[in-house]
This record gives sequence, structure tokens and C-alpha cells, in this order.
Amino acid sequence: MLNWIRDRFRRGPVVPVVRLSGVIASGGMLGGRSLSIESVAPLLKRAFDMRGAKAVAIALNSPGGSPVQSSLIAQRIRLHAAEKGLPVVAFVEDVAASGGYWIACAADEIVVDPSSIVGSIGVISAGFGFQDLLARIGVERRLHTSGERKSMLDPFRPEQEEDVDRLKRLQAEIHDGFKGWVRERRGKLLRGDESLLFSGEFWTGKRGLELGLADGMGELRATLQARYGDKVRLPVIGPRRRLLSRFGLRAGLEDIGPSTLAAVEERWHWQRYGL
Repeated sequence: MLNWIRDRFRRGPVVPVVRLSGVIASGGMLGGRSLSIESVAPLLKRAFDMRGAKAVAIALNSPGGSPVQSSLIAQRIRLHAAEKGLPVVAFVEDVAASGGYWIACAADEIVVDPSSIVGSIGVISAGFGFQDLLARIGVERRLHTSGERKSMLDPFRPEQEEDVDRLKRLQAEIHDGFKGWVRERRGKLLRGDESLLFSGEFWTGKRGLELGLADGMGELRATLQARYGDKVRLPVIGPRRRLLSRFGLRAGLEDIGPSTLAAVEERWHWQRYGL
């Protein structure tokens, strides 16, 4: 208790640390565990509004997800940074790939561990086709639409070449936006051919540093102490836990199915990077 009081009132520079860990998806899509503008915006506001802050640190650990949510979070970071005139440093833990790297680029500086995973500047779509399964078990598919393209990529019918072409065009547009953001934020720091950097490949933090995807290697506390002194305070800004969850109380059995599917999808995102 005495240590807490002493730390609370001691003087020294402050660098709030916002922890962003998880798959990036619209609020509620992954059982409340995802990163979205809805869940992250309050954390960013608390950090940038903190009295005496000299900078804001982002402790980042994300394999990616929604490009829209990634863009919204990154834009909000830049908005606060411009309003408050504070530098932002992103510290990559296990992975900042795909949408995770999109968010990392919102920082003025990206610091990695040599074994971090960074990059994966690309767009991916995955799904399944069940048309043969339906025929095998004797189920008839009945689908009625208004609009000839409304059933595009229906998993219960054979894949159509024109649907795939249309999907690829959409992916190319999103990919162009991703590439434009990385160029804007990293600029002349990038080293290497763009055909490699923007191929969707990912690298270790050490190799990412060589390619200009990161600015340095280090650990959050040690790096910030070296920069702001041993007395720097690093309050961690995280989501406030709901009252029921504090006592280990959870929802009923009706949440088991959706939670299981969300866990499977979340696991798939992490496993792409061997995590």
C-alpha cells in the first residue's frame, strides 16, 4: 500500500501504455475479445488525455483482421496525436501483421523484438464450398434473390469464375489502400522492392528492421526508461472489466455456440503466423 501511494504521488515524466491485443473485428464479432474502434477509442482517449504525458506507447499484439477497423483505429491514433502534439511509439510483442501492422504504422516509431512477426501487407479472403455435401446427404438448396449478383460467393453452390474475379478486384482496391497507408507513414524508411514488401509475406522483427518496416529493437520499459529516465511512470490503459466478470460470472449456455465459433476464428488468425 505504501509503495502504491509513493508511486502515485512521485514526480516524473508519464508515458501511458495502451495495450492492444487480439484479432481486429467489429465489436461483438469475436465474443467481445476483438479490437475495434468501439473498444479501443475509450482507451486512446484516456491515454492521450492523461495529465503530464510526454508520449503515448502502444503495446501491440495482433495478427490482423478487419481492414476497416484497422484503418479506423489507426486514424483515431493520428487524430489524438495531432491534437495533443504527443509522439506515439508502438512496441510490437508477438505479432503486428496485416491489420496489426496497419495500426503499428499509425505510430511515429515502431519498436520490435528480434523474434516479433511483422508485415503481411496484403488482403485475404477464406471460405468453404458445401455443394457436394448437400447432394450427398440429400438436401436441396433453395435460394431466391432480387439482383443477379446478390448470391455472389454462395458457399452452397459451385464457385463462379466471375464471382472470383469480382472478389479479386475488391481485394485489390483494399490492398491499394493498405499500401498507400504504409507508404504515407513509412515513406523513405522502406528498404527493398515493393513487390516483396507488399506481397503479403511476413518477417521476423530483426528482418523487418532491415526492410524498414520497423525503427528499432527493444523492450517497452527498458526503452522508455532509457529515453525518459528511470523515474518515468508507465500507467497501463486497459479495458474496464464488467462487474459480473470480476466475480467470474458468465452468460448462460446460449453463448456457448457463438463463443466456440468465435474462438475457432480467432485461433485461425493466430495460427497463420505460427502462434
